[in-house]
Formats: sequence, structure tokens, C-alpha cells
Amino acid sequence: MNKNTVNLVNEYIANIGVSYIKMHNLHWNVVGAQFKAVHEFLESIYDAYADVLDETAEILRMHDEMPAASLAQYLKLATIQELDSKEVSIKESIEITLADMELLKEQTLKIRESADKEDAFDLVAMMEDYISNYNKNIWFLKSMLK
Repeated sequence: MNKNTVNLVNEYIANIGVSYIKMHNLHWNVVGAQFKAVHEFLESIYDAYADVLDETAEILRMHDEMPAASLAQYLKLATIQELDSKEVSIKESIEITLADMELLKEQTLKIRESADKEDAFDLVAMMEDYISNYNKNIWFLKSMLK
């Protein structure tokens, strides 16, 4: 796997790591009339991010590369920003989640393109699955904002 692809994947891992914590923050601190539904939806997202984090790090190891694996590395590499602990309205929590998810989808598209150029078919397939999942969740989030 070339250095560019490894760097793209590690930036993605960092963003997933930050997002995992951020989704917990939103899950715990969301408030509003539809609290239970949004609370549970956010939990499903961070559960999925845990799997993405593990699978993505493991694919680097399968290619004899080292994944970013510390909070310090995540914060250095991540483009997704942390969120301070505070009550967050349902609308704001959905908007934050949507913006971050759209960024993650863009990253997966770049990784997929880079991996395809070097015939890293396992990484291509993984990113295509993630893109499909992001598309579905982005649709859900946008529908929730209407």
C-alpha cells in the first residue's frame, strides 16, 4: 500500500475515533421532544463507528502498515472537531452528525479512489460498503431535518 493511501486511511481512522467519542457526547447530551428516538439513533451510529474503527485499522495491519491507535494521534490527524460537553438540541445534534458524516463519506471516496489505483481490492470493497452505509444514514439525517 502506498504512503498516500496509508495516510488517507490513518486520517480516516482518526476522524472515526474522534467521531466515536463525539457521538457518545451527543447521545448523552441531546435534549428535545424526540429525545428517545434520536438518543437511540446516535447510539447506533457510534456502535457502527466502533466496527469501522476496528476493521479499518485491521486492513492496514493486513497490508503490513501501522494504524493510528492513540488519542494523541487521532487529535493530531483528525479534521473532525471534538465537541464540548453541553446540552444539544435535537436539530443541532442531527446537523452536527450530518456534517461529520458527509466529511467521512468524502474521505471514504478518496480512499476508495487511491486504493483502486493500486489494486488494493480489499480496501476498495470496504470503502464501497462504508459509502453505501453513509449514503443511507445521510438520507436518514436529512429526512429528520425536514
